Amino acid sequence: MTARSETTILHVDLDAFFASVEQLDFPELRGQPVIVGGLGMRGVVSTASYEARKYGVHSAMPMARARKACPNGRYRSPRMARYVEKSQEVMAVLESVTPLVEPLSIDEAFLDVAGARRLYGEPVTIAHLIRTRVADETGLTISIGAASTKFLAKLGSDLAKPDGLLVVPVGTEKEFLAPLPTSRLWGVGPQTRKKLDRMGIRTIGDVAQLDEAVLVNALGAALGRHVHALANNDDPRPVVTGREAKSIGAEETFATDLRTRAECERELVRLTDRACARLRPAGLAARTITLKIRFADFETKTRARTLAEATNVGPVILDAARELMSEFDLGRGVRLLGVSFSQLGDVPARQATLDLTGGGLTGPGDTDARFADGQRERSDRHLAVERAMDEARDRFGARAVRPAALIDPAPREQDET
Repeated sequence: MTARSETTILHVDLDAFFASVEQLDFPELRGQPVIVGGLGMRGVVSTASYEARKYGVHSAMPMARARKACPNGRYRSPRMARYVEKSQEVMAVLESVTPLVEPLSIDEAFLDVAGARRLYGEPVTIAHLIRTRVADETGLTISIGAASTKFLAKLGSDLAKPDGLLVVPVGTEKEFLAPLPTSRLWGVGPQTRKKLDRMGIRTIGDVAQLDEAVLVNALGAALGRHVHALANNDDPRPVVTGREAKSIGAEETFATDLRTRAECERELVRLTDRACARLRPAGLAARTITLKIRFADFETKTRARTLAEATNVGPVILDAARELMSEFDLGRGVRLLGVSFSQLGDVPARQATLDLTGGGLTGPGDTDARFADGQRERSDRHLAVERAMDEARDRFGARAVRPAALIDPAPREQDET
């Protein structure tokens, strides 16, 4: 068995994160069933509060089903900029306890607290400290699992929800795992579980008792070895810091298909504006812009363009996205539209600018008048305006300030993801 000799690995998971932020910011929602996600007929639930889960509502459920299950629910569109802000507050608390923090997503992270014991005490004491500080400093609740491996720590936080702490003491791992269903093993989905059920294997304890060769023969080499290792708490992975976001984006599936270029352009403005509002607060700029289109017949296409230098200036990114969209026949009907940014990095000292004379995007190495001081000043002004918009939205809501192109006509019914 590969495991640490102490329970120094913590998995921290914010409880019903998006819904909890809504309840924090809007006190009238506290105690109410709150469902966050796309609000149109094709929308999907991103997060449901624990009050909503009593009605059977859960993440990834179609919004139409959620509305039937919980007709009195309080339905909200996601406010990603606000969620990123609260996530950063929580991560700051974690990093003040130990530098060994590995964010997995906006609402969860692994910590290695072995080096923090001298300052704060045993891992369970540190876990209690983190829970108290997050509640006091951010107003949010978290669940924590503490164990000798990442796998067990993550499993512990899942079982501790909501607002709980579960410690798996060293030496009790197999006893703890044995009665749990095989679906609790990472990599065991519905199809794999059916295979194991047919073999009479229903618990993690059953898996642990098998020879690895039996699982390899039944599930294949990679999955068989992986499942056998986890069932025996063999998980040597360390906490890895410095993991960076690989991409940021936004996409929507529309209640009715878009049929004209004007409709598509309007939605492209909306999506680019939303994605840029996530890019800027993170202090990032992007070099590669990717456009995703799913047509009415469900065929999905993507196109990408890499800029000469990274930017987070909305008009520059929108110009690139429009050029990508011009390559498609939009008359086929557009069911889904998405834009994403990759090759993320720090904002360059000199931002890329939009050539207002019709020459397209410019970047480093260009020596003509398109990089004149006046052009740079325009880019700076664009960025200043967008940052002011971000601040207004965080304070007054996502619809407080919008690009003029989105104000009239009235927005279509849509699903947000």
